Amino acid sequence: MVSFNGNSGFNHETPATVGVLVTNLGTPDAPTPAALRKYLAEFLSDPRVIETPKVPWWFILHGIVLRLRPKRSAKAYKEIWTADGSPLLSISKKQARAIQAVLDDNDKVTFHVELGMRYGNPSIRSALEKLQRHNAQKLLIFPLYPQYSAATTASTFDAVADVLKTWRWLPELRMIRHYHDNPGYINAIAESIRSQWAKSDKPDKLLFSFHGLPKHYVLAGDPYLDECHKTARLTAEQLALSEERWAVSFQSRFGPREWLQPYTDKLLQQWGKSGVERVQVLCPGFAADCLETLEEIQMQNREFFLSAGGKKFTYIPALNDQPLHVTALCEIIGEHVQGWTNPRTA
Repeated sequence: MVSFNGNSGFNHETPATVGVLVTNLGTPDAPTPAALRKYLAEFLSDPRVIETPKVPWWFILHGIVLRLRPKRSAKAYKEIWTADGSPLLSISKKQARAIQAVLDDNDKVTFHVELGMRYGNPSIRSALEKLQRHNAQKLLIFPLYPQYSAATTASTFDAVADVLKTWRWLPELRMIRHYHDNPGYINAIAESIRSQWAKSDKPDKLLFSFHGLPKHYVLAGDPYLDECHKTARLTAEQLALSEERWAVSFQSRFGPREWLQPYTDKLLQQWGKSGVERVQVLCPGFAADCLETLEEIQMQNREFFLSAGGKKFTYIPALNDQPLHVTALCEIIGEHVQGWTNPRTA
């Protein structure tokens, strides 16, 4: 048995495995301006995220954005921070452990699962190095972004490639690009909505809120918009919802350019003013609850709707580590490792 990199400290007696790198966007290490400044500097320096000429953007980022936004973002993170730290990181760790537990039952392939964040910690580099030490001779990259975007999934590939190009011996590599219409994923969403309906009445409107994306990214060929609408449509069909009972919107816009519309906050205010009394909102593009769901949707947008005249606002949590979600993720992994048995030893 040999390692990918002779300088890795790899033990040649380590059995060969199939590595699964589970990734998500990331989170700051603490809800403080200093931690947010470090995190946002990494995030907003990614050319996949900000498609603006590098030099002028550098001056805007360091001269304006990183002087103003960290303090504001730190305040928002403090609203959702828990005893376990960042909700996104805590939930992502639970997801990785749950996936590992299911995959451990496979009698044909020995899997090793590691979690890596695109920005912040644990980094993709650190996760890949752990997989390397576990002799993962075959490697599946699984970004937990159901709907593909260059700003998320492709950026993850960039980060993986930046690490792998420094290794002497590369593993066989596969990557899951998207799973926006996977039946198990759609079923998990539908069941989470049914579970909410079992606790309360059905709403006047059900809103599928996805993370926003600059409109010109889609015009340049990004399939994100179509995939978001397909996820919502398939879920609504499974729930037998008529078209007037549900809608799609986009949240979390940043900067002066036009983003995908309708905007979540504007639509909720419009509904409140027009007499819609009860809404339920879910964010199926987020595999785990995070700042954008817990603070932006559950707190900010709830207030927008109620202040505009709405009577009842309910946020339906992300799928997180719910059993149906974990099962769906493991089935997706199974589909993408077909033909991979335990790697041969050298």
